[in-house]
Amino acid sequence: MSEAMAALSRGLVVLSSVLVLLSLFPLSLSSPKKVSSAARREDIPYIKCQVCEKVAHQIYHQVSKKEAQISPKKVSEFEIIEIAENVCNLKKEEADWVLQIDIVEKGDTLQLVEQGIEGMCNSECKTIERACQEVVDYADTDIAEFVFKTRPTADLLVKFLCHDLSKACLAEPPPVPKDRTPGEPFVAKPSGEAEMGRMLRAMEGIPGAPSMKMYSREDVLKNNFGDEELDDDDDEDDEDNFPAKLGKTLKNKDSPKKDFKQSVLKGITETGKKMKTHFNKASQRIRKWWRGKKSASKSPKKGKSEL
Repeated sequence: MSEAMAALSRGLVVLSSVLVLLSLFPLSLSSPKKVSSAARREDIPYIKCQVCEKVAHQIYHQVSKKEAQISPKKVSEFEIIEIAENVCNLKKEEADWVLQIDIVEKGDTLQLVEQGIEGMCNSECKTIERACQEVVDYADTDIAEFVFKTRPTADLLVKFLCHDLSKACLAEPPPVPKDRTPGEPFVAKPSGEAEMGRMLRAMEGIPGAPSMKMYSREDVLKNNFGDEELDDDDDEDDEDNFPAKLGKTLKNKDSPKKDFKQSVLKGITETGKKMKTHFNKASQRIRKWWRGKKSASKSPKKGKSEL
C-alpha cells in the first residue's frame, strides 16, 4: 500500500508541474499585465443576496448528485457538512461554480451572470468567494443539520439560508455608486488549463496531494522546486527530473521560439504518458490492497455462521 501511495504522490507532483506549463505560455511569450486578484469587499453588499441564493442551490444540487451516486444509501450528515464547508473554498471542487460567474454592472445594480464555462480567477472571482464565506460563515453545521433532517426543496433551502439564517436577503441591496470602478472582463480559461485545475481540486485531500505545489515562472527558471522526497527508482528518474529539465529549457534563450514551444510540448506529452502509467499502477495496487482487506473482513463472519 505504501508503494501505491508513493506512486500516486509522484504522479500528483508531475501533474502540478504540467499544469504550470500550460499557464506559462502566455507569461513567457506575451507577458501580459498582471490583473489584481484581491477581493473587492466594497462590492459584497450589492451581490450578497444573489450569492446566498446560488450557494443554497449549489448545496441542494450537490447533495442530490451525491445521493444519486450512492443510491440506495442516503447521504450522511457528515457528507453534507463537507459540502457546506467546501462550497465557498476555491481550492475545493465544490466551489467550481464560482469560476463560471461574471459580475456585470446593470444600471445601479450588480448582477451575477453565469457564463457556462470557467474563467480566469481575478478580483471578481475572489469577491464572490468572500461573499459566499460571509453567508455561510460558521453555519455549515446548521445548514447540514437542516438539509439532513428536512430534505428541503431548493426554494426552501434558499429561504432557510438567505432569510432565516444569514439574513442576506432580508433587505434590498443598496444602489451601486455611479463612480464605481468597473471590474475586469470575464476571460475564459483555456480548456486544458480548466480541466487540469478541476483534476487538482478533485485530488485535494487524498494521499499524496499535500506534496502538490503551484510553481511560479521564477521558480521554474531557478529550478526552485522544494525538497520533495521521492523514491529513486530507475524507471522514474525522468518524471522526478521533469521540473528541473523544464527550467533548463526555459533558460535556453538562444533557441528559436518554435523550438522552445516544441520542446516544452514534447515534455508535456511524454510526462503525461508516464504519469498515466504511474496512476494505473497505483490504482491496481490500491484495488489489490482493498480486495485483500475486504476478504479478510469477511472471513470471521463466515466462521461464525458455520459455528
